[in-house]
Amino acid sequence: MNFDREFFNLGYLDRLSYKDTIIHNIDARVKVIGAIAYIIAVLSFPKYAVIPLIPFFSFQIFSIIIGEIPISFIIKRIFVVSPFILFIAIFNPFFDRNTAFYLFNIPISYGILSFFSILIKFVLTVSIIIILISTTSFSGLCYAMRCFKVPEIFVNQLLFMYRYIFVLAEEAMRMVRAKELRSFNKKGLELKFYVKLAGNLLIRSLNRAERIYYAMLSRGYNGNMPYNKRKKLGFPDLLFILIILIMIYFFRFLEPVNSMGRFILRLIR
Repeated sequence: MNFDREFFNLGYLDRLSYKDTIIHNIDARVKVIGAIAYIIAVLSFPKYAVIPLIPFFSFQIFSIIIGEIPISFIIKRIFVVSPFILFIAIFNPFFDRNTAFYLFNIPISYGILSFFSILIKFVLTVSIIIILISTTSFSGLCYAMRCFKVPEIFVNQLLFMYRYIFVLAEEAMRMVRAKELRSFNKKGLELKFYVKLAGNLLIRSLNRAERIYYAMLSRGYNGNMPYNKRKKLGFPDLLFILIILIMIYFFRFLEPVNSMGRFILRLIR
């Protein structure tokens, strides 16, 4: 059943985040700080920067290898949201036609440079977020947000939303499976069935949410989700963030690709 397959795919990201690798065992707070610093560094490049952004892909390559993350999983997620950024960037070559340089006698405009710059920045930032989520449990991310003084009500809403996405999906899966088992040759599974499914799912989810809420109150829920005490950062965590920040500084301010290109030009001349 297609719905069953999609339901199990929904939990694939959660299963990835609980692997036992070096990068998975790094403290969530450290990884969040590193991801934020990485995104700020990438977005701080000028709008025509293309080549200086290439070294930043080394972070993704390192994380995919060490974290044992399937590269196809990341590419599929990037393609899902890529139409939005393509719609924004596709008009740049038409509005900015001034020639930046010639490549094999072909004029390359500033609009083309900004187009590729936007695409590369998009791939870098989105992929690093996907890798962060793939190597950090959602509860770990919420724990990091609590440590960074994010409002408690916001963190609680995120925890409830993430938890009950699976509950709603499981409820919908049972309803679809029951209907499919009662439908010969997929008769009765037209669009109107799924419209009715949405209404029934809403009613059943409200009833179930009310039962769960009363169950939580009976177990001492007072509006705040309990969580473990703050952990101390270990030496591997500090070493990890130090290496990340040094590499970000090196790639952002020293621009090794441009420096290497200038060095080669001096040798040629």
